[in-house]
Amino acid sequence: MPRMSKPIPYPPPGLKTLLLASMSPKVAATKGAATKHKFVIDYSKPAADGVFDGADFEKFLHDRIKVEGKAGQLGENVKVVRDGNTKITVTSSIPFSKRYLKYLTKKFLKKNSLRDWIRVVASSKDNYQLRFYNIAGAGDEEEED
Repeated sequence: MPRMSKPIPYPPPGLKTLLLASMSPKVAATKGAATKHKFVIDYSKPAADGVFDGADFEKFLHDRIKVEGKAGQLGENVKVVRDGNTKITVTSSIPFSKRYLKYLTKKFLKKNSLRDWIRVVASSKDNYQLRFYNIAGAGDEEEED
Protein backbone atom coordinates (compact mmCIF):
# COMPACT_ATOMS: atom_id res chain seq x y z
CA MET A 1 0.00 0.00 0.00
CA PRO A 2 1.56 3.32 -1.01
CA ARG A 3 2.02 5.88 1.71
CA MET A 4 1.27 9.52 1.29
CA SER A 5 4.25 11.70 1.81
CA LYS A 6 2.26 14.55 3.42
CA PRO A 7 -0.87 14.16 5.49
CA ILE A 8 -3.84 16.31 4.48
CA PRO A 9 -4.23 19.13 7.00
CA TYR A 10 -7.55 19.44 8.78
CA PRO A 11 -9.34 21.74 8.34
CA PRO A 12 -8.40 22.25 4.72
CA PRO A 13 -6.89 25.63 3.92
CA GLY A 14 -9.48 28.21 2.95
CA LEU A 15 -12.32 26.61 4.92
CA LYS A 16 -11.99 29.10 7.76
CA THR A 17 -12.22 32.01 5.33
CA LEU A 18 -15.25 30.43 3.66
CA LEU A 19 -17.02 29.92 6.98
CA LEU A 20 -16.33 33.45 8.15
CA ALA A 21 -17.60 34.93 4.89
CA SER A 22 -20.86 32.98 5.07
CA MET A 23 -21.43 33.95 8.70
CA SER A 24 -20.98 37.67 8.16
CA PRO A 25 -23.90 39.81 9.37
CA LYS A 26 -26.47 40.71 6.77
CA VAL A 27 -27.19 44.34 6.00
CA ALA A 28 -30.75 45.22 7.04
CA ALA A 29 -33.00 47.17 4.72
CA THR A 30 -33.84 50.71 5.74
CA LYS A 31 -37.23 51.37 7.28
CA GLY A 32 -37.88 54.23 4.88
CA ALA A 33 -38.16 51.77 2.01
CA ALA A 34 -41.07 49.87 3.59
CA THR A 35 -43.56 48.74 1.00
CA LYS A 36 -47.16 49.83 1.24
CA HIS A 37 -49.89 47.35 0.55
CA LYS A 38 -53.31 48.62 -0.47
CA PHE A 39 -56.18 46.18 -0.85
CA VAL A 40 -59.77 47.01 -1.79
CA ILE A 41 -62.83 44.89 -1.04
CA ASP A 42 -65.80 45.88 -3.22
CA TYR A 43 -69.15 44.89 -1.73
CA SER A 44 -71.40 47.14 -3.86
CA LYS A 45 -73.64 44.37 -5.28
CA PRO A 46 -74.69 42.80 -1.95
CA ALA A 47 -75.02 46.26 -0.36
CA ALA A 48 -77.32 47.40 -3.17
CA ASP A 49 -79.64 44.48 -2.38
CA GLY A 50 -79.57 45.35 1.32
CA VAL A 51 -78.15 42.02 2.54
CA PHE A 52 -74.67 43.30 3.45
CA ASP A 53 -73.79 45.95 6.05
CA GLY A 54 -70.52 47.74 5.32
CA ALA A 55 -70.22 49.31 8.77
CA ASP A 56 -70.39 45.90 10.48
CA PHE A 57 -67.82 44.52 8.05
CA GLU A 58 -65.46 47.44 8.71
CA LYS A 59 -65.75 46.92 12.48
CA PHE A 60 -65.23 43.16 12.05
CA LEU A 61 -62.02 43.73 10.07
CA HIS A 62 -60.78 46.32 12.54
CA ASP A 63 -61.37 43.95 15.47
CA ARG A 64 -60.03 40.79 13.83
CA ILE A 65 -56.94 41.82 11.84
CA LYS A 66 -53.86 40.70 13.74
CA VAL A 67 -50.71 42.82 13.88
CA GLU A 68 -47.73 41.18 15.55
CA GLY A 69 -49.99 38.45 16.95
CA LYS A 70 -52.49 40.81 18.58
CA ALA A 71 -56.00 41.28 17.21
CA GLY A 72 -57.60 44.71 17.18
CA GLN A 73 -54.39 46.67 17.79
CA LEU A 74 -53.71 48.03 14.32
CA GLY A 75 -51.89 51.20 15.36
CA GLU A 76 -50.29 53.11 12.50
CA ASN A 77 -49.31 49.96 10.61
CA VAL A 78 -52.72 48.97 9.22
CA LYS A 79 -55.64 51.23 8.34
CA VAL A 80 -59.18 50.08 7.52
CA VAL A 81 -61.27 52.75 5.76
CA ARG A 82 -64.80 52.46 4.37
CA ASP A 83 -65.45 54.39 1.14
CA GLY A 84 -69.16 55.14 1.08
CA ASN A 85 -71.36 52.05 1.00
CA THR A 86 -69.44 50.21 -1.71
CA LYS A 87 -65.80 49.59 -0.75
CA ILE A 88 -63.42 49.00 2.13
CA THR A 89 -59.75 49.86 1.69
CA VAL A 90 -57.10 48.19 3.84
CA THR A 91 -53.72 49.93 3.73
CA SER A 92 -50.70 48.39 5.43
CA SER A 93 -47.13 49.57 5.87
CA ILE A 94 -46.00 46.13 7.09
CA PRO A 95 -46.08 42.85 5.17
CA PHE A 96 -49.74 41.90 4.76
CA SER A 97 -51.33 39.03 2.89
CA LYS A 98 -54.19 39.51 0.47
CA ARG A 99 -55.21 35.94 1.24
CA TYR A 100 -55.64 36.88 4.92
CA LEU A 101 -58.24 39.46 3.89
CA LYS A 102 -60.10 36.80 1.90
CA TYR A 103 -60.03 34.52 4.94
CA LEU A 104 -61.47 37.23 7.19
CA THR A 105 -64.11 38.17 4.61
CA LYS A 106 -65.26 34.55 4.32
CA LYS A 107 -65.34 34.33 8.11
CA PHE A 108 -67.58 37.41 8.26
CA LEU A 109 -69.91 35.98 5.62
CA LYS A 110 -70.18 32.70 7.52
CA LYS A 111 -70.87 34.51 10.79
CA ASN A 112 -73.75 36.41 9.16
CA SER A 113 -75.08 33.32 7.30
CA LEU A 114 -74.32 34.86 3.91
CA ARG A 115 -71.72 32.31 2.82
CA ASP A 116 -74.32 30.27 0.90
CA TRP A 117 -75.23 33.21 -1.35
CA ILE A 118 -72.13 35.42 -1.62
CA ARG A 119 -68.63 34.51 -2.76
CA VAL A 120 -65.31 36.37 -2.67
CA VAL A 121 -63.66 36.80 -6.08
CA ALA A 122 -60.29 38.38 -6.89
CA SER A 123 -61.09 40.95 -9.56
CA SER A 124 -57.49 42.21 -9.90
CA LYS A 125 -54.10 41.97 -8.23
CA ASP A 126 -55.12 44.01 -5.20
CA ASN A 127 -58.92 43.87 -5.31
CA TYR A 128 -61.59 41.49 -4.06
CA GLN A 129 -65.21 41.66 -5.08
CA LEU A 130 -68.21 40.15 -3.31
CA ARG A 131 -70.57 38.56 -5.82
CA PHE A 132 -73.72 36.50 -5.62
CA TYR A 133 -73.48 32.91 -6.77
CA ASN A 134 -74.95 32.50 -10.24
CA ILE A 135 -77.95 30.27 -9.46
CA ALA A 136 -80.49 31.82 -11.86
CA GLY A 137 -80.43 28.87 -14.28
CA ALA A 138 -80.86 26.13 -11.67
CA GLY A 139 -84.68 26.19 -11.46
CA ASP A 140 -85.45 27.16 -15.06
CA GLU A 141 -84.58 23.81 -16.61
CA GLU A 142 -87.44 21.70 -17.92
CA GLU A 143 -87.36 17.95 -18.13
CA GLU A 144 -88.05 16.39 -21.51
CA ASP A 145 -89.88 13.05 -21.79
